[in-house]
Amino acid sequence: MIRTVEIDTIAKVMELIEDQKYNSSIHRMRSTYFYRGLPDAGFRLTTSLRMNCKHLYGELEPAVLKAFTKYARIEDPELSGSIWRQMIIGQHHGLPTRLMDWTRSPLTALHFASTETNFDKMDTRDSVVWRIDMRDVNKNLPQRYIDVLERNHAFVFSVESLNELVDNLAAYDEDMGGNAFVSIEPPSVDQRIINQYSFFSIIPNGMTDIESFLSGCTQNTVKYIIKKEIRWDVRDLLDQLNINERILYPGLDGLSRSIARHYFVKRELVKEAGFDPDAFVGHGRPE
Repeated sequence: MIRTVEIDTIAKVMELIEDQKYNSSIHRMRSTYFYRGLPDAGFRLTTSLRMNCKHLYGELEPAVLKAFTKYARIEDPELSGSIWRQMIIGQHHGLPTRLMDWTRSPLTALHFASTETNFDKMDTRDSVVWRIDMRDVNKNLPQRYIDVLERNHAFVFSVESLNELVDNLAAYDEDMGGNAFVSIEPPSVDQRIINQYSFFSIIPNGMTDIESFLSGCTQNTVKYIIKKEIRWDVRDLLDQLNINERILYPGLDGLSRSIARHYFVKRELVKEAGFDPDAFVGHGRPE
């Protein structure tokens, strides 16, 4: 089941953040929620591999990974030893893969739902934060996968623990069919992965519609629609809380992006000053 919640006030944003699971057995807050933020509420849950390779994603995936590993193992000799590491490192650097990004942090998800390449689009479209409960999702896994998680007192796999069960995509796809997926914690290869509190779901080829799976096979999935009227307010709140590119993308690129948004001038202010906002629209910045 997917529950849809509209967020149209900052108070409701705080409810999203505060809605966390409490583990009464240890008297601690221990949430099993994963979040994914997207800048457009109309975007579907899908993978970069399917967006890039369209209907040929299954046929072209081995070639994509082979080409990446051939050249990237100069920098990471361990790539050849694990298909899961190949996908994780590739995804991290922009390679189209079957992985789907999630974060444990609702604030990080709100960041990705409240940012645009073109800042003029911020108040023109609703954005979205998806929330899934990993214990809910994991109930659909084959029993031997569940056993490994329970043995490790975990609800996500590491590269090593997944390798214990399966080390190739064909076997993984056969195990999962279209009815389950594994989530994996990436190795801490750089500060960006650590700061974004990143995790990845490995979407099997048999799962052609992720949202239909979540609707039919989970109970605690939530789709938060961030209304366009408050996106700038959410954005400014996150910046005040130090959740921005400067933190999530350590380095000069993230710093520059954060500064650019901080000094962005809205169209309303341009109009108030007596200028035509369209006079400042160019083609140098990508959409």
